[in-house]
Amino acid sequence: MKHPLEVIGATDYIDLPELDWYHIPVRVDSGATTSSIHCSKVRVVTEGENQLLRFELDAQKGAPHRTITVNHFKETVVRNSSGKEEKRYVIKTMIRIFGRKIRTEFTLANRRKMSYPILLGRKLLRGRFIIDVSQKDLSAKQPINHTKVSSATRPAQQDFDSPPLS
Repeated sequence: MKHPLEVIGATDYIDLPELDWYHIPVRVDSGATTSSIHCSKVRVVTEGENQLLRFELDAQKGAPHRTITVNHFKETVVRNSSGKEEKRYVIKTMIRIFGRKIRTEFTLANRRKMSYPILLGRKLLRGRFIIDVSQKDLSAKQPINHTKVSSATRPAQQDFDSPPLS
C-alpha cells in the first residue's frame, strides 16, 4: 500500500516492538545513509552450525536491559560521524512511527556519547518522509499503541511498508 509522504521533524519517537523497546527518542539525520541503534557487546557466536549475532540494549539509554540474538545479519563498512570508516553489523527489524510499520535496516553502533540512542538515516526516510527541521516529535501527538509483537503474532512481510532497501 502506497502511503503519502509524512512530515517528520528533526527528532521524534519510534517503537521497536520486535526488540520490546517503546517510545524511543530518535534523531532524524538526512546526512546519514543508514539508520543506527545504540547497543553494546556486539559479537558473533557459533551455536552448532549456525552463526548468530548477539548484542545488548543499554538500559541507560531507556532500553530494556536485555541481550538480543539474531540469526539474520550482515556486515558493512560505514563512515562514522567523525569521518572514520568502521565495520558494523546490520540487522533488520520493524519500527512503528506515525501508526505505520516499516521493516528497515539498522547498523549496530556505540552511541553512548550521543544524545539519542537511535539515528534515522536516508534509506529509511527516502520515499516516506519530508523533513522539516523546525519541527520536533510530530508522531508523539498521535495516540501510542504499545502492542507487543512476538514471533507467533508478527505480521507477514507484505504487511510492512517496505520500499526497496537499496
